[in-house]
Amino acid sequence: MLGAGGGFFFKRASDPSTHTYRTLLIGLTCYGSAALINIYVLTLLPYSVVFPLTAITYVWTLLLSYYFLKENIRLRQIFGVGLLVAGAACLVL
Repeated sequence: MLGAGGGFFFKRASDPSTHTYRTLLIGLTCYGSAALINIYVLTLLPYSVVFPLTAITYVWTLLLSYYFLKENIRLRQIFGVGLLVAGAACLVL
C-alpha cells in the first residue's frame, strides 16, 4: 500500500493545481518506507516469495487512480493486473 501511495502522491505533486512540496514529501516518505519494509521482510523470507508479493502494489495503484484521481480504467488494464496477481499467487503457492 505504501508503494502505491508513493506513486499516488507523486502524481498529485506533478499536477500544477495540487503541486506542493508537502505532497512530494509524502510521496517520498511512502516510497522510502515501502523500500525499508521490503528490505526488512527480505531478511525474514526468501526473495522468491517477497518479490512476487510486490505485484499487489499494482492492485492498490489501480484502485487509487480510479477512486481518487478519477482516471479511466480499461478492461485491458484490469486483465493485466489480474495476470500479475495470478502469477504472484502461483509463485508463492
